[in-house]
Amino acid sequence: MASPDLRPDSRGKVRDIYDCGDSLLMVASDRISAFDFVLPDEISHKGEILTRISAFWFDRFADLVPNHMISMDVGDYPEGYRAYADYLTGRSMLVRKAQTIPIECIVRGYLTGSGKRTYDDDGTVCGIRLPSGLVEASRLPEALFTPSTKAELGDHDENISFERCASMVGLEMAERLRDASLALYAAAADYAATRGIIIADTKFEFGIVDDQLILIDECLTPDSSRFWPREGYEEGKVQPSYDKQYVRDWLEANWDMTGEPPRLPPAVIEGTSARYQEAFQIITGSEFKAMR
Repeated sequence: MASPDLRPDSRGKVRDIYDCGDSLLMVASDRISAFDFVLPDEISHKGEILTRISAFWFDRFADLVPNHMISMDVGDYPEGYRAYADYLTGRSMLVRKAQTIPIECIVRGYLTGSGKRTYDDDGTVCGIRLPSGLVEASRLPEALFTPSTKAELGDHDENISFERCASMVGLEMAERLRDASLALYAAAADYAATRGIIIADTKFEFGIVDDQLILIDECLTPDSSRFWPREGYEEGKVQPSYDKQYVRDWLEANWDMTGEPPRLPPAVIEGTSARYQEAFQIITGSEFKAMR
């Protein structure tokens, strides 16, 4: 839990944002969201894992697409935040301010989740027609850019066509978002394959700084992506995962999606934390050791 003395200027489902003048301090909590709800239970070490995985990818792909990261060293933060080093270390990142582009840039490489449901209904994923005969976890003929609206807290994101995306942000910007998203996904998927992981899909967010498109928010984390183990992968069945799909599956089996979400059992909380830690270790090649 955060210190009660730290009052964020804005709060998302998982991240708290502090305005530092010409920069922002992003702090990833241990909160977890599913189906657009923030659940009542926290997942230990989750905020630190999300931040450190994002930093890994930001460093790795800085030459491919620039990003907003300035530093994760609390000593580099504005002086007023350094007293909270015990809480901030590992889970926070000082970032450049950007003009946020209000589009969730989703890339799908495999058929699963909501894409599988619409494909079963009409043979399309987000309005894009696909070949017949695909099944759960089929690799798509090519990765798809399927944008969605970026909803306010408490609202639901809405899948949109590329054409509607272009109408919202302009054709040139929509093409830049698509091309950057697909390039990042391809590079990440190639790297992840060497680590024994399939990235089934992921979500990116972008902003503008000095007329330059930059990657913002989080990057290729278990919250924003579906990570599957390559070992044992088989089309036609739901894959085990290193992400919060474990929580989604429990909720779908134990909640009718009305009212407030239920409390998670200790076994689900512990199992989710273990999956996040395993994802960190496999992706970064380093054993997860809490920094605080």
